[in-house]
Amino acid sequence: MTDLAAVKAALKTQAVETPSWAYGNSGTRFKVFAQQGVPRTPQEKIEDAAKVHEFTGAAPTVALHIPWDRVDDYAALAAHAEGLGVRLGAINSNTFQDDDYKLGSICHPDAAVRRKAVDHLLECVDVMDATGSRDLKLWFADGTNYPGQDDIRARQDRLAEALAEVYGRLGDDQRMLLEYKFFEPAFYSTDVPDWGTAYAHCLKLGPKAQVVVDTGHHAPGTNIEFIVASLLREDKLGGFDFNSRFYADDDLMAGAADPFQLFRIMYEVVRGGGFTPEVAFMLDQCHNIEAKIPAIIRSVMNVQEATAKALLVDRDALAAAQASGDVLAANAVLMDAFDTDVRPLLAEVRGELGLDADPMGAYRRSGWAEKITAARVGGQQAGWGA
Repeated sequence: MTDLAAVKAALKTQAVETPSWAYGNSGTRFKVFAQQGVPRTPQEKIEDAAKVHEFTGAAPTVALHIPWDRVDDYAALAAHAEGLGVRLGAINSNTFQDDDYKLGSICHPDAAVRRKAVDHLLECVDVMDATGSRDLKLWFADGTNYPGQDDIRARQDRLAEALAEVYGRLGDDQRMLLEYKFFEPAFYSTDVPDWGTAYAHCLKLGPKAQVVVDTGHHAPGTNIEFIVASLLREDKLGGFDFNSRFYADDDLMAGAADPFQLFRIMYEVVRGGGFTPEVAFMLDQCHNIEAKIPAIIRSVMNVQEATAKALLVDRDALAAAQASGDVLAANAVLMDAFDTDVRPLLAEVRGELGLDADPMGAYRRSGWAEKITAARVGGQQAGWGA
Protein backbone atom coordinates (compact mmCIF):
# COMPACT_ATOMS: atom_id res chain seq x y z
CA MET A 1 0.00 0.00 0.00
CA THR A 2 1.12 3.54 -0.72
CA ASP A 3 1.54 5.94 2.19
CA LEU A 4 -0.48 9.00 1.11
CA ALA A 5 1.00 11.15 3.86
CA ALA A 6 4.49 10.40 2.55
CA VAL A 7 3.37 11.14 -1.01
CA LYS A 8 1.99 14.52 0.04
CA ALA A 9 5.13 15.32 2.01
CA ALA A 10 7.28 14.54 -1.03
CA LEU A 11 5.12 16.66 -3.34
CA LYS A 12 5.48 19.63 -0.99
CA THR A 13 9.24 19.55 -1.55
CA GLN A 14 9.11 19.50 -5.35
CA ALA A 15 10.82 22.38 -7.15
CA VAL A 16 10.65 23.02 -10.91
CA GLU A 17 12.98 25.71 -12.23
CA THR A 18 11.53 27.95 -14.94
CA PRO A 19 13.62 29.47 -17.75
CA SER A 20 13.90 33.23 -18.18
CA TRP A 21 13.77 32.92 -21.97
CA ALA A 22 10.36 31.23 -21.90
CA TYR A 23 8.83 34.50 -20.68
CA GLY A 24 10.15 36.34 -23.74
CA ASN A 25 9.18 36.08 -27.39
CA SER A 26 10.33 32.71 -28.67
CA GLY A 27 8.99 29.90 -30.77
CA THR A 28 9.55 27.89 -33.90
CA ARG A 29 12.28 28.33 -36.49
CA PHE A 30 9.57 29.55 -38.86
CA LYS A 31 8.17 32.56 -37.03
CA VAL A 32 8.17 34.11 -33.58
CA PHE A 33 4.90 35.85 -32.73
CA ALA A 34 5.13 38.82 -30.38
CA GLN A 35 2.67 39.10 -27.51
CA GLN A 36 1.51 41.96 -25.33
CA GLY A 37 3.01 42.28 -21.87
CA VAL A 38 6.19 40.37 -22.70
CA PRO A 39 9.13 41.33 -20.44
CA ARG A 40 11.67 43.79 -21.73
CA THR A 41 14.39 43.23 -19.14
CA PRO A 42 15.77 40.40 -17.00
CA GLN A 43 14.09 42.06 -14.03
CA GLU A 44 10.67 41.82 -15.68
CA LYS A 45 11.29 38.17 -16.61
CA ILE A 46 11.97 37.46 -12.95
CA GLU A 47 8.76 39.26 -11.98
CA ASP A 48 6.82 36.86 -14.19
CA ALA A 49 8.71 33.87 -12.82
CA ALA A 50 7.81 35.00 -9.32
CA LYS A 51 4.13 34.91 -10.30
CA VAL A 52 4.47 31.31 -11.44
CA HIS A 53 5.93 30.43 -8.04
CA GLU A 54 3.30 32.46 -6.22
CA PHE A 55 0.47 30.40 -7.73
CA THR A 56 2.13 26.97 -7.94
CA GLY A 57 4.38 27.03 -4.88
CA ALA A 58 6.73 24.78 -6.86
CA ALA A 59 8.88 27.10 -9.00
CA PRO A 60 11.27 28.82 -6.56
CA THR A 61 14.12 29.43 -9.01
CA VAL A 62 14.54 30.96 -12.46
CA ALA A 63 17.36 30.08 -14.85
CA LEU A 64 19.30 32.81 -16.64
CA HIS A 65 20.71 32.75 -20.17
CA ILE A 66 23.87 34.72 -20.89
CA PRO A 67 24.08 37.05 -22.81
CA TRP A 68 20.28 37.29 -23.12
CA ASP A 69 20.06 38.16 -19.41
CA ARG A 70 23.28 40.14 -19.11
CA VAL A 71 23.18 42.99 -16.59
CA ASP A 72 25.77 45.28 -15.03
CA ASP A 73 25.18 44.04 -11.48
CA TYR A 74 24.32 40.37 -11.01
CA ALA A 75 24.32 40.60 -7.24
CA ALA A 76 21.63 43.26 -7.52
CA LEU A 77 19.68 41.03 -9.91
CA ALA A 78 19.88 38.20 -7.37
CA ALA A 79 18.64 40.57 -4.66
CA HIS A 80 15.78 41.64 -6.94
CA ALA A 81 14.76 37.99 -7.33
CA GLU A 82 14.92 37.30 -3.60
CA GLY A 83 12.79 40.36 -2.96
CA LEU A 84 10.12 38.77 -5.14
CA GLY A 85 10.32 35.42 -3.36
CA VAL A 86 12.44 33.49 -5.86
CA ARG A 87 16.12 32.82 -6.47
CA LEU A 88 18.36 32.73 -9.51
CA GLY A 89 19.08 29.21 -10.69
CA ALA A 90 21.18 27.64 -13.42
CA ILE A 91 23.31 29.84 -15.65
CA ASN A 92 22.96 28.85 -19.30
CA SER A 93 25.72 29.67 -21.76
CA ASN A 94 25.32 30.72 -25.40
CA THR A 95 27.94 29.64 -27.93
CA PHE A 96 25.66 29.32 -30.94
CA GLN A 97 24.50 32.77 -32.07
CA ASP A 98 27.67 34.62 -33.06
CA ASP A 99 28.83 34.43 -36.67
CA ASP A 100 32.20 33.21 -35.38
CA TYR A 101 30.50 29.98 -34.35
CA LYS A 102 29.39 28.95 -37.83
CA LEU A 103 31.80 26.00 -37.76
CA GLY A 104 31.51 25.41 -34.02
CA SER A 105 32.52 27.01 -30.76
CA ILE A 106 34.70 25.03 -28.36
CA CYS A 107 35.18 22.40 -31.10
CA HIS A 108 35.98 24.94 -33.84
CA PRO A 109 39.17 24.24 -35.83
CA ASP A 110 40.37 27.82 -35.19
CA ALA A 111 42.02 28.21 -31.77
CA ALA A 112 40.99 31.88 -31.60
CA VAL A 113 37.31 30.99 -31.88
CA ARG A 114 37.70 28.25 -29.29
CA ARG A 115 39.34 30.78 -26.95
CA LYS A 116 36.43 33.17 -27.38
CA ALA A 117 33.94 30.40 -26.57
CA VAL A 118 35.82 29.19 -23.49
CA ASP A 119 36.17 32.76 -22.23
CA HIS A 120 32.39 33.08 -22.45
CA LEU A 121 31.94 29.90 -20.41
CA LEU A 122 34.34 31.26 -17.80
CA GLU A 123 32.32 34.47 -17.76
CA CYS A 124 29.25 32.37 -16.96
CA VAL A 125 31.06 30.93 -13.93
CA ASP A 126 31.78 34.51 -12.85
CA VAL A 127 28.03 35.14 -13.08
CA MET A 128 27.43 32.05 -10.93
CA ASP A 129 29.77 33.46 -8.31
CA ALA A 130 27.85 36.74 -8.24
CA THR A 131 24.37 35.19 -8.17
CA GLY A 132 25.06 32.23 -5.90
CA SER A 133 24.00 29.84 -8.64
CA ARG A 134 25.01 26.20 -8.34
CA ASP A 135 24.70 24.95 -11.92
CA LEU A 136 26.39 25.87 -15.18
CA LYS A 137 24.32 24.37 -17.98
CA LEU A 138 26.11 23.74 -21.24
CA TRP A 139 24.60 22.95 -24.63
CA PHE A 140 26.69 23.16 -27.78
CA ALA A 141 25.46 23.49 -31.35
CA ASP A 142 28.86 22.22 -32.50
CA GLY A 143 29.04 19.66 -35.27
CA THR A 144 29.45 19.24 -39.02
CA ASN A 145 27.12 19.08 -42.00
CA TYR A 146 29.29 17.13 -44.46
CA PRO A 147 31.60 14.11 -44.37
CA GLY A 148 35.20 15.30 -44.33
CA GLN A 149 34.29 18.80 -43.15
CA ASP A 150 36.40 18.35 -40.02
CA ASP A 151 38.18 15.66 -38.05
CA ILE A 152 35.58 14.00 -35.81
CA ARG A 153 38.10 12.71 -33.26
CA ALA A 154 39.99 16.01 -33.14
CA ARG A 155 36.74 17.78 -32.33
CA GLN A 156 36.25 15.45 -29.36
CA ASP A 157 39.77 16.32 -28.19
CA ARG A 158 38.98 20.04 -28.41
CA LEU A 159 35.71 19.47 -26.54
CA ALA A 160 37.48 17.63 -23.74
CA GLU A 161 40.17 20.29 -23.45
CA ALA A 162 37.65 23.14 -23.20
CA LEU A 163 35.44 21.34 -20.70
CA ALA A 164 38.45 20.55 -18.52
CA GLU A 165 39.46 24.22 -18.36
CA VAL A 166 35.96 25.31 -17.35
CA TYR A 167 35.63 22.43 -14.88
CA GLY A 168 38.82 23.59 -13.18
CA ARG A 169 37.27 27.03 -12.67
CA LEU A 170 34.20 25.71 -10.81
CA GLY A 171 33.89 26.37 -7.10
CA ASP A 172 33.50 23.64 -4.52
CA ASP A 173 29.69 23.89 -4.50
CA GLN A 174 29.25 24.43 -8.24
CA ARG A 175 28.44 21.90 -10.95
CA MET A 176 28.66 21.58 -14.72
CA LEU A 177 25.59 20.08 -16.41
CA LEU A 178 26.33 18.85 -19.94
CA GLU A 179 23.38 18.56 -22.31
CA TYR A 180 23.24 16.45 -25.46
CA LYS A 181 21.23 16.65 -28.68
CA PHE A 182 21.33 14.10 -31.45
CA PHE A 183 20.95 16.60 -34.30
CA GLU A 184 20.25 20.23 -35.16
CA PRO A 185 21.79 22.48 -36.20
CA ALA A 186 24.51 20.02 -37.27
CA PHE A 187 23.12 17.29 -39.51
CA TYR A 188 26.05 14.97 -40.31
CA SER A 189 27.85 14.78 -36.97
CA THR A 190 27.06 16.42 -33.66
CA ASP A 191 29.83 16.75 -31.10
CA VAL A 192 27.63 15.88 -28.08
CA PRO A 193 24.91 13.80 -29.78
CA ASP A 194 23.81 11.39 -27.05
CA TRP A 195 23.87 10.54 -23.36
CA GLY A 196 26.81 8.19 -23.80
CA THR A 197 29.06 10.93 -25.18
CA ALA A 198 27.97 13.35 -22.45
CA TYR A 199 28.46 10.66 -19.81
CA ALA A 200 31.95 9.77 -21.06
CA HIS A 201 33.11 13.39 -20.87
CA CYS A 202 31.51 13.93 -17.45
CA LEU A 203 33.00 10.72 -16.08
CA LYS A 204 36.48 11.82 -17.12
CA LEU A 205 36.00 15.32 -15.70
CA GLY A 206 34.94 14.25 -12.22
CA PRO A 207 32.07 14.41 -9.71
CA LYS A 208 31.14 18.05 -10.40
CA ALA A 209 30.24 17.19 -14.03
CA GLN A 210 26.78 15.71 -14.57
CA VAL A 211 24.55 14.93 -17.54
CA VAL A 212 21.32 16.83 -18.15
CA VAL A 213 18.50 15.13 -20.06
CA ASP A 214 16.38 17.30 -22.34
CA THR A 215 13.25 15.25 -22.98
CA GLY A 216 12.95 16.67 -26.51
CA HIS A 217 16.47 15.76 -27.60
CA HIS A 218 15.97 12.17 -28.67
CA ALA A 219 15.16 10.22 -31.80
CA PRO A 220 11.62 8.86 -32.14
CA GLY A 221 11.14 5.70 -30.11
CA THR A 222 14.06 6.35 -27.75
CA ASN A 223 13.45 4.91 -24.30
CA ILE A 224 14.25 8.01 -22.25
CA GLU A 225 13.41 6.35 -18.95
CA PHE A 226 16.14 3.77 -19.63
CA ILE A 227 18.62 6.63 -20.02
CA VAL A 228 17.37 8.17 -16.77
CA ALA A 229 17.67 4.86 -14.92
CA SER A 230 21.18 4.28 -16.25
CA LEU A 231 22.44 7.74 -15.34
CA LEU A 232 20.94 7.50 -11.86
CA ARG A 233 22.60 4.12 -11.42
CA GLU A 234 25.95 5.74 -12.23
CA ASP A 235 25.22 8.83 -10.10
CA LYS A 236 25.57 11.03 -13.19
CA LEU A 237 22.09 12.47 -13.67
CA GLY A 238 22.35 16.16 -12.88
CA GLY A 239 19.00 17.37 -14.11
CA PHE A 240 16.25 17.60 -16.70
CA ASP A 241 15.10 20.07 -19.28
CA PHE A 242 11.40 19.18 -19.45
CA ASN A 243 9.43 19.82 -22.61
CA SER A 244 7.37 17.86 -25.14
CA ARG A 245 8.05 16.83 -28.70
CA PHE A 246 5.95 15.39 -31.47
CA TYR A 247 8.66 15.34 -34.15
CA ALA A 248 12.01 16.75 -33.01
CA ASP A 249 13.05 19.46 -30.56
CA ASP A 250 9.61 21.04 -30.49
CA ASP A 251 9.98 22.65 -27.02
CA LEU A 252 6.27 22.32 -26.29
CA MET A 253 4.75 22.31 -22.80
CA ALA A 254 5.96 19.44 -20.61
CA GLY A 255 3.45 16.60 -20.56
CA ALA A 256 1.49 17.94 -23.51
CA ALA A 257 2.55 15.42 -26.16
CA ASP A 258 3.01 12.21 -24.14
CA PRO A 259 2.02 12.42 -20.47
CA PHE A 260 2.56 8.66 -20.11
CA GLN A 261 6.21 9.08 -21.07
CA LEU A 262 6.63 11.85 -18.50
CA PHE A 263 5.10 9.53 -15.88
CA ARG A 264 7.47 6.71 -16.84
CA ILE A 265 10.44 9.05 -16.57
CA MET A 266 9.32 10.30 -13.18
CA TYR A 267 8.80 6.76 -11.95
CA GLU A 268 12.45 5.95 -12.74
CA VAL A 269 13.47 9.15 -10.95
CA VAL A 270 11.52 8.13 -7.85
CA ARG A 271 12.59 4.48 -8.01
CA GLY A 272 16.24 5.41 -8.56
CA GLY A 273 16.49 7.86 -5.68
CA GLY A 274 16.57 10.89 -7.95
CA PHE A 275 13.76 12.84 -6.29
CA THR A 276 16.27 15.05 -4.46
CA PRO A 277 17.72 18.55 -4.92
CA GLU A 278 20.74 16.89 -6.59
CA VAL A 279 18.61 16.26 -9.67
CA ALA A 280 17.44 19.61 -11.01
CA PHE A 281 13.97 19.71 -12.55
CA MET A 282 14.02 22.50 -15.12
CA LEU A 283 11.74 23.56 -17.95
CA ASP A 284 13.16 24.45 -21.37
CA GLN A 285 10.23 25.53 -23.49
CA CYS A 286 9.19 28.05 -26.12
CA HIS A 287 5.68 29.46 -26.01
CA ASN A 288 4.91 30.85 -29.43
CA ILE A 289 1.11 30.82 -29.82
CA GLU A 290 0.08 30.36 -26.18
CA ALA A 291 0.32 32.95 -23.41
CA LYS A 292 3.68 32.63 -21.66
CA ILE A 293 2.88 32.62 -17.94
CA PRO A 294 -0.20 30.35 -18.08
CA ALA A 295 1.75 27.92 -20.29
CA ILE A 296 4.54 27.74 -17.73
CA ILE A 297 2.07 27.32 -14.87
CA ARG A 298 0.43 24.48 -16.80
CA SER A 299 3.82 22.88 -17.42
CA VAL A 300 4.72 22.98 -13.74
CA MET A 301 1.35 21.43 -12.93
CA ASN A 302 1.90 18.69 -15.51
CA VAL A 303 5.25 17.80 -13.96
CA GLN A 304 3.59 17.75 -10.53
CA GLU A 305 0.85 15.42 -11.78
CA ALA A 306 3.34 13.01 -13.36
CA THR A 307 5.36 13.04 -10.14
CA ALA A 308 2.31 12.38 -7.99
CA LYS A 309 1.37 9.39 -10.11
CA ALA A 310 4.94 8.08 -9.94
CA LEU A 311 4.89 8.38 -6.15
CA LEU A 312 1.61 6.43 -6.04
CA VAL A 313 3.06 3.33 -7.71
CA ASP A 314 2.70 0.37 -5.33
CA ARG A 315 6.34 -0.63 -5.45
CA ASP A 316 5.89 -3.71 -3.25
CA ALA A 317 3.16 -5.05 -5.52
CA LEU A 318 5.25 -4.20 -8.56
CA ALA A 319 8.31 -5.98 -7.18
CA ALA A 320 6.25 -9.06 -6.34
CA ALA A 321 4.78 -9.22 -9.84
CA GLN A 322 8.18 -8.73 -11.40
CA ALA A 323 9.76 -11.44 -9.22
CA SER A 324 7.03 -13.92 -10.14
CA GLY A 325 7.26 -13.13 -13.82
CA ASP A 326 3.66 -11.94 -13.98
CA VAL A 327 3.95 -9.56 -16.90
CA LEU A 328 0.35 -8.39 -16.94
CA ALA A 329 0.17 -7.81 -13.20
CA ALA A 330 3.38 -5.78 -13.25
CA ASN A 331 2.11 -3.63 -16.07
CA ALA A 332 -1.22 -3.21 -14.31
CA VAL A 333 0.47 -1.80 -11.21
CA LEU A 334 2.02 0.97 -13.31
CA MET A 335 -1.18 1.58 -15.25
CA ASP A 336 -3.24 1.81 -12.04
CA ALA A 337 -0.99 4.60 -10.82
CA PHE A 338 -0.99 6.38 -14.18
CA ASP A 339 -4.77 6.19 -14.46
CA THR A 340 -5.27 7.72 -11.01
CA ASP A 341 -6.76 11.22 -11.04
CA VAL A 342 -4.24 13.02 -8.83
CA ARG A 343 -5.76 16.47 -9.18
CA PRO A 344 -7.72 16.22 -5.90
CA LEU A 345 -4.55 15.07 -4.12
CA LEU A 346 -2.57 18.02 -5.50
CA ALA A 347 -5.41 20.38 -4.58
CA GLU A 348 -5.09 19.12 -0.99
CA VAL A 349 -1.34 19.64 -1.05
CA ARG A 350 -1.76 23.21 -2.29
CA GLY A 351 -4.38 23.91 0.34
CA GLU A 352 -2.07 22.67 3.08
CA LEU A 353 0.62 24.98 1.71
CA GLY A 354 -1.76 27.95 1.83
CA LEU A 355 -2.09 28.10 -1.95
CA ASP A 356 -5.15 28.27 -4.17
CA ALA A 357 -6.19 24.76 -5.23
CA ASP A 358 -6.47 25.98 -8.84
CA PRO A 359 -3.24 27.77 -9.90
CA MET A 360 -4.52 28.54 -13.40
CA GLY A 361 -7.73 30.06 -12.10
CA ALA A 362 -5.86 31.98 -9.42
CA TYR A 363 -3.55 33.48 -12.03
CA ARG A 364 -6.46 34.54 -14.24
CA ARG A 365 -8.19 36.16 -11.28
CA SER A 366 -5.03 37.95 -10.14
CA GLY A 367 -5.15 40.55 -12.93
CA TRP A 368 -1.41 40.18 -13.56
CA ALA A 369 -1.85 39.65 -17.31
CA GLU A 370 -3.84 42.86 -17.62
CA LYS A 371 -1.38 44.74 -15.43
CA ILE A 372 1.71 43.85 -17.48
CA THR A 373 -0.12 44.42 -20.77
CA ALA A 374 -0.86 47.99 -19.67
CA ALA A 375 2.53 48.64 -18.07
CA ARG A 376 4.98 47.07 -20.52
CA VAL A 377 4.47 49.42 -23.41
CA GLY A 378 7.45 50.72 -25.36
CA GLY A 379 11.00 49.52 -25.27
CA GLN A 380 12.38 46.32 -26.76
CA GLN A 381 10.63 43.11 -25.84
CA ALA A 382 12.88 40.28 -24.75
CA GLY A 383 13.26 37.38 -27.13
CA TRP A 384 15.82 35.21 -28.82
CA GLY A 385 18.94 37.26 -29.08
CA ALA A 386 17.75 39.95 -26.65
